[in-house]
This record gives sequence, C-alpha cells and structure tokens, in this order.
Amino acid sequence: MKIALLCTSVLLLCSVPAVAAESAACAAKRSNIESQISEAQARGRTQELRGLQRALKANRANCSDALLAREREERIAKAEREIAERESDLREAESKGDRRKIAQRTEKLAEARSELAEARKPIPQ
Repeated sequence: MKIALLCTSVLLLCSVPAVAAESAACAAKRSNIESQISEAQARGRTQELRGLQRALKANRANCSDALLAREREERIAKAEREIAERESDLREAESKGDRRKIAQRTEKLAEARSELAEARKPIPQ
C-alpha cells in the first residue's frame, strides 16, 4: 500500500512541471483569443463570442507547439491556393478586357497576398 502511494505521489509530482510549462506560442494565442473575446463582448456579438469561448477552451485543453505549427502550415497552404485562384480570375478578367472586373480582381489578389504574408509570420517562441 505504501509503495503504491509513493509511486502515485512521484507520478503526480513529475507531471506537474509539464502542465505548468506552457509554451510562449500557446500563451500568445490564448492572449489573442482573450482580446478578441473582449472585443466581441463590447460589440455585443454573441455568436462570435460563443465561438471564441470554444476556441479558448480548446486552447487551454489541447494547445501545443506541434498543433500550432500544423495550423500555421494549413493557413499558408489555404492562402497559397487562394492566391492561385485569384490570379486565375484576374487573367480571365484581363483577357476579356473588363476594367471594372480587372480592378476588383486586382484588389482581391492583393487581399489574398496580404493574408498569405500574415499566415507566414513566425509563431512566437
């Protein structure tokens, strides 16, 4: 009985530092979500608030550097696909010579490039 209690105590003590040591990236993401929650509350956006609260709960439960890196890579890939689509739309508008659509497509392409630049920002360490 004493050995079992001793083993349990040792296991608990060994696991506490692992839980207490949160990565800077997870802390930064949590801080970002918390600021978005404050903004959503101030503006009365209840749907957005619920989604952000779920995101905060997931961050607290599951956040890891590996997860954040995978999410970042997914955002980059999505942004790159979006740029390819926007470039195709722009070429099509240019081939038709429609100035209004060319301007719209150029603006959309610039937005997509901005999203890619944002996605490529490094994860805080």
